[in-house]
Amino acid sequence: MQYVSTRGTAPGLGFEDVILTGLAADGGLYVPEQWPVLSDDEWRSLRGKSYADIALAVMSPFVAGAIEPGEFRQMINDAYAGFDHPAVTPLTQLDANHWLLELYHGPTLAFKDVALQLLVRLMNWALEKRDEYANVVVATSGDTGGAAIEAFRHSKRARVFCLHPDERVSPVQRRQMTTVDSPSIFNIAIKGTFDDCQDLVKAMFNHKEFRDKYKIAGVNSINWARIMAQVVYYATTALALGGPDRKVSFTVPTGNFGDIFAGYVAKKMGLPIDRLVIATNSNDILDRTVRTGRYEVTGVHETASPSMDIQVSSNFERVLFDLYDRDADKINSAMSGLKQSGAFSIDEPQLVKLRQLFASGRTDEEATAECIRQTLETTGKLIDPHTAVAYNVARNIDSVSPMVTLSTAHPAKFPAAVKKACGIDPALPPHMADLFERQEKYEILANDIDVVEDFIRSAGRDV
Repeated sequence: MQYVSTRGTAPGLGFEDVILTGLAADGGLYVPEQWPVLSDDEWRSLRGKSYADIALAVMSPFVAGAIEPGEFRQMINDAYAGFDHPAVTPLTQLDANHWLLELYHGPTLAFKDVALQLLVRLMNWALEKRDEYANVVVATSGDTGGAAIEAFRHSKRARVFCLHPDERVSPVQRRQMTTVDSPSIFNIAIKGTFDDCQDLVKAMFNHKEFRDKYKIAGVNSINWARIMAQVVYYATTALALGGPDRKVSFTVPTGNFGDIFAGYVAKKMGLPIDRLVIATNSNDILDRTVRTGRYEVTGVHETASPSMDIQVSSNFERVLFDLYDRDADKINSAMSGLKQSGAFSIDEPQLVKLRQLFASGRTDEEATAECIRQTLETTGKLIDPHTAVAYNVARNIDSVSPMVTLSTAHPAKFPAAVKKACGIDPALPPHMADLFERQEKYEILANDIDVVEDFIRSAGRDV
């Protein structure tokens, strides 16, 4: 399998290079040269199989020729051995036609664990194979950072520099990052928003001399392996609910567009997904884009669902690339407009295709809290604010097919918002019970690329 950049000028790469490269040299994102497709019979043959069995079948086309199947299967087994549910990503039925897909049974209680527990094993494999080391830079709106740090804390091949927006993540999210005692982990609080953190990471990738000297690698959803691993739970869910002989719909709390893009990939691979619904909080750039055809950045508002407080959704570029039939010139034009004026417009034929692929909706703060309260009252299920954003949108979507809302985080990660909504203070699981007693360690830095690069030069490994 070869991978190409959405912006057309970076060299095509194999899987091993793609996972270590992250962002393409031309600023684009890597996608497979062509989408692998499984037949209906191949999908049917996976019914009743374990999560690991399905994961191997779904992801193998993307790693073909790079990793020996037995070795890849062992990575998959190891990645999910620490999850606290045997199904890894179990389903909970809420009513006759609606399910929650619980994605928070990993070590940091968020859906990012599903991808990052595998990605660390893939990166360590590639680095050990090459006898190389890397400095991993991460931008996080809350959950990616904790999941990346937990995954890489024992890595002998990588140091992690995690950038989060200062005072814009929940206390639980922050402490999951800043209390990890490891010589390979460095936490940086940036005086700005998640978009600022993401821009800093992209700037480091685009600074070729710095990137090459310090072997900068990325584990945000710009890294293709993150998307690949997330495709699996769309497959396990669809198969559990009757696929490929019955269509299934998904509503996804959406910030950086990576999670819902994985659903799009599953559909391209032949799963009969009916509707993919983009759910946003008041930072609603994606909902506005679907409704109006104009992608326009406005200010970021702090909400009870901070992992979605994003205006620049990086992975949207990947779906645009397909909408424009992989015309890199069109993508470069759109991204240039975004950089210069904070906006671009989608041409009418592509907008029609976008609306055929995705529905969308928005949930404000009042409705988020009310959804948490109502869901507890009517179903007995306690959900976090991000899940509530999505479930509220899903309840207002007319769907004949079974609707699955992705529940992306445990409510205990956002106790203040949950308690304010329904009066219950969700408890952390036993392995995190002493989280607020652990010592924190992090640096507060200006939103300045020179300052951040200097910090990495001082603490990173010259490779």
